Amino acid sequence: MKLFSQIKYVEKVMLFFAAPLFLVSCESNFKEVQKINITELNPVGEAQEFNLKYTDSGKIKAVLVSPQMLDFSHLEFPFTEFPKGINVTIYDDAGNQNFVTSKYAISYSVSNIIELQGNVEIKTHDGKKLETEQLYYDQKNEWFFTQKPFRFTDRGSVINGVGIDFSKDFKNLDTQQINGTYSL
Repeated sequence: MKLFSQIKYVEKVMLFFAAPLFLVSCESNFKEVQKINITELNPVGEAQEFNLKYTDSGKIKAVLVSPQMLDFSHLEFPFTEFPKGINVTIYDDAGNQNFVTSKYAISYSVSNIIELQGNVEIKTHDGKKLETEQLYYDQKNEWFFTQKPFRFTDRGSVINGVGIDFSKDFKNLDTQQINGTYSL
């Protein structure tokens, strides 16, 4: 009987020392399994000195120039990133040029939203100018919006404020929390 209890004691001691080894090996495997589900945030494509001309019916409608474009179209929520900024020239039906610049841009293909960040500036052919640090563009509705501080200049009028929504041609403008000098 004493031998039997000694064997049980040895088994308990071995189990006490062996159990942590099993846990360590399980933890290691668990970490490996977790890594399988992590998607690397690497672009599927990259372009340097990117220059895109968008045409419709044989007419140039826009020219987008950027030092770098990164394509993340392989992700569940695909996007295109311009980490070194953009310069866009937009042509209207009369051939007038309007300009959009920013230090950073990202375009989300599923939502059709473009986000511009850092010294965002829009200049129109007729002298309007909008400056802000962040601006969104809804491509489907052709509508710009931000909740950040902005400065809008038009024929001597200067409007400063926080929050603005407007159509791409500036004909419909909704400002919030504004101050400045206005010419009516």
